[in-house]
Amino acid sequence: MNRKVNIAVIGTGRIGSMHVANIVRSIPEANLSAICDIRLDVAQAVADEFGIERVVKDYHDLLADKEIEAYLISSSTNTHTFIMKDIAAAGKHIFCEKPLSMDLASIDDALAAVEKAGVKLQVGFNRRFDKSFQQVHQVVDSGEIGRPCVLRITSRDPELPAMEFLKVSGGMFLDMSIHDFDMARFLIGDVEEIYATGGVLVAPELNEIGDIDTNIINLKFANGTLGTIDNSRQAVYGYDQRLEVFCSNGVAMATNETVNTTVVGNPSGFHSSRIPHFFMQRYAPCYVEEIKQFIECVREDKPVPVTGRDGRMAVVLGMAAGKSLRENRPVKISEISGE
Repeated sequence: MNRKVNIAVIGTGRIGSMHVANIVRSIPEANLSAICDIRLDVAQAVADEFGIERVVKDYHDLLADKEIEAYLISSSTNTHTFIMKDIAAAGKHIFCEKPLSMDLASIDDALAAVEKAGVKLQVGFNRRFDKSFQQVHQVVDSGEIGRPCVLRITSRDPELPAMEFLKVSGGMFLDMSIHDFDMARFLIGDVEEIYATGGVLVAPELNEIGDIDTNIINLKFANGTLGTIDNSRQAVYGYDQRLEVFCSNGVAMATNETVNTTVVGNPSGFHSSRIPHFFMQRYAPCYVEEIKQFIECVREDKPVPVTGRDGRMAVVLGMAAGKSLRENRPVKISEISGE
């Protein structure tokens, strides 16, 4: 089947404009029919750059278009669920950036609307599409190195985001660690219990908004595997992304990627290239691949690789970690999830 899928992008900020560029330049299976942003001037600038003819301020203006099959939501988090419901009611497929919402009731309402409409929903956890992480998943899932015993994830940003963003981000667990919660579930499965510790160790200004910049999160999985996640908002050497799964008969690891593989030796030692500075460099291919697979699922009527439940559970784990930190105790996921 060679037909193109007509898709519209709602929200043309940093992530949305990146998706626009990827669809236009790297995903020939899709046709970008329109873009939308409440900041019409921002959307128009993106449209001018990429040669997109249709630009609107209100996404409702696009929903009646019978030619558009799917919508990519990359607007602000507080708009995700009501836009999802409107798109589902129009009978169209949905790709939504994470997190789905900061409110579980809103997520459940939107997921019910999606299920009722019988449309596809894929959630934007791009790290699942990293070639190294997928290889670890395949090795562990195959059973060739035995049962998983310990998962370790290290994820550290190079520097703090702007304070204006941090004030509305939902906190470290729901903004940053949420990717690692999804990766933990991708590699091992559902989590039963979480215990999070954290503090303000590099950015004192976070005390003013009640957030943290450093954490260690212990996980107990339903299958008995134990896990740890460590996060920092400030790794001065670059964007630090590593993980390993230790199993009963071996270990599978994914180390940091570097800008190149050159190693230079001189009297002061051996020196390798730097690691990427930011997520948009490190995970650039993943953003393309996740949309490619979404388009394929729409075109060929296949199940999506990252479901609405996956999106919901990542939020549940973020909430459980926050509760654990506040109450200084392990928290059962069932306390939050309602499942």
